[in-house]
Amino acid sequence: MSLMIVGSMAFDALETPFGKVDRIIGGSATYAAWAASNFTQPIKQVSIVGGDFPQEEMDALTARGVDMEGVEVVKDGKSFFWSGRYHMDMNTRDTLVTELNVLGQFNPQLPDSYQDCEFLMLGNLAPAVQISVINQLKNRPKLIIMDTMNFWMEIALDELKQAIGMVDLLMVNDSEARQLSGEYSLVKAAAKIQAMGPKFLIIKKGEHGALLFHGKQVFFAPALPLEEVFDPTGAGDTFAGGFIGHVARTKDISYENMKAGIIVGSALASFCVEKFGPNRLKELTMQEIETRINEFVDLVDFDINLK
Repeated sequence: MSLMIVGSMAFDALETPFGKVDRIIGGSATYAAWAASNFTQPIKQVSIVGGDFPQEEMDALTARGVDMEGVEVVKDGKSFFWSGRYHMDMNTRDTLVTELNVLGQFNPQLPDSYQDCEFLMLGNLAPAVQISVINQLKNRPKLIIMDTMNFWMEIALDELKQAIGMVDLLMVNDSEARQLSGEYSLVKAAAKIQAMGPKFLIIKKGEHGALLFHGKQVFFAPALPLEEVFDPTGAGDTFAGGFIGHVARTKDISYENMKAGIIVGSALASFCVEKFGPNRLKELTMQEIETRINEFVDLVDFDINLK
């Protein structure tokens, strides 16, 4: 049994107040796989790249237990490319260039060897692609989580709502939750979104942490205050990969275990921002991860006596 990750593998060009890189590996599935592979293997990767995508990057993921049979390589095509510039607060950014390239023709066909998928993570892609992947599975996974963004709310809302109705957990940021629900209050927004189908909802709030909703239950995990933040690109996908990696390792889809998963995901995301691209994730050790998780625990652990 395994974890399947569906998403983009791409190139990014990034500019932040602390530096600039012209071309670096990126993509939602890339970040998620690097994060999740710390906790569970094998990972069944589903993506599409052009002939320009470096073989050594594919080999590095393979060495981490990531199965590449579901990655389509279009030899004469170009990989998805995104370029962005971050403002000083690192929460707002300007998109400079978006080139879909081969991602615009992405129509994944799952290999037979992927049918044992027990956990499924659908990265931020067209809702039609997310629906297609779910429909190709002969047996429903124990947990399906899905990420999306405001772009799909604007151009494919009906398909997006259909996809949301097919998953167990939806991940969005706070502005996306408000746009999708039409509610300013995140509590009211969560109730409306859960009514669309997902039993669980995670609302990411960037440097301010994340919220987990399940029915009337709410859990908040803060973000770790960091001295160095070089590049927030991929932090959300790294968070998702750490989260689903923990859940897949424990095989426990309870609300209580998902609370732990949020802490694990937050810890991984806090490493991701320390260097450009997925470079920090590639060099991480389990000891570093455990130390960082303990820092999160210390951050929120306190005793109080009002007597």
